[in-house]
Amino acid sequence: MLSKAQISLIASLQHKKFRNQQQMFVVEGIKSVLEFVHSNYKIQKIYATADALAKLGKIPQNIKLEELNDTELGKISQLKNPQGALALVQLPNDAELDAKALETKHSLVLDDVQDPGNLGTIIRTAEWFGIEHIICSIGTVDCYNPKVVQATMGSLSRVKIYYVDIEQFLQESSLPVFGALLDGASIYETNFSDAGLILMGNEGNGIRKSLLSRIDHAVTIPRIGKAESLNVAIATTLFCSEVARQGFLKR
Repeated sequence: MLSKAQISLIASLQHKKFRNQQQMFVVEGIKSVLEFVHSNYKIQKIYATADALAKLGKIPQNIKLEELNDTELGKISQLKNPQGALALVQLPNDAELDAKALETKHSLVLDDVQDPGNLGTIIRTAEWFGIEHIICSIGTVDCYNPKVVQATMGSLSRVKIYYVDIEQFLQESSLPVFGALLDGASIYETNFSDAGLILMGNEGNGIRKSLLSRIDHAVTIPRIGKAESLNVAIATTLFCSEVARQGFLKR
C-alpha cells in the first residue's frame, strides 16, 4: 500500500527545489524506466503494475520494486494515462564540463530555452544525430523536470547535459560558434567545419544580445512561407540534420 508520505514525496519531485533537496527525480513509462535501469544512473525504487513488471523483465536485485494496482499508480503519476511504471532515480553529481571533450565534435549550446517539451525534444534529437553534449545556460529549464524527462523518451540517460554561465563558456572556448539568427547566412550554404558549437536561443527572444559578439557564423533557416519563426526544437533538429548531412557528426 502506498503511504501518504510516499505520495507526498513523489508529488514534491515535480518541483526543482524538492528534487534538489531529495536528490531524486521521476521517470515514467516502461521504456524510459528500462533505459535508466541500463544506464549509469542509480535507481532508488520502481513502482509498477503487475503487467508492467512482466514487461520490465529482470531488474537488478539492488533496485527496490513495489507492485501497485492501476488506482495506486494513478495517485503518483503525473500523466493523464499512466504508463504502468514509475521510477525514482538519483540525481547525478554535477559533472564538470571538460572543454577538451568538445574539441573534435559538434555540441549544442542553449540560451534560456524555457519550455520543458522543447528541451526534451532537443535532447532526444541530439542523441538521434550523435551529439553527446548539450551546454545549457543557467536559465534553461531543468533537464530533470518530469515533462523534460518524459519528452526525452530515455535519451536523457545517455546525453550529457551541463548548466553553466554560457557567456563565460563562449568567451573561453576556441571552437567556432554557429548562432541561429533570422538574418544569418543560409544553413544550406554554411560550412559547419569539423567541430563547433551550435547556439540556439530562447523561444521568444532568441539569442541574448550579449552573446551576439561571440558568434562566428550567423546562420538562418531560409523562410519560404510567412511564419514569423520556427519552434526552437524544430530549428535545432534542422541544424543537426544539416551538420549530419555534411558528414561531420559521427554515426
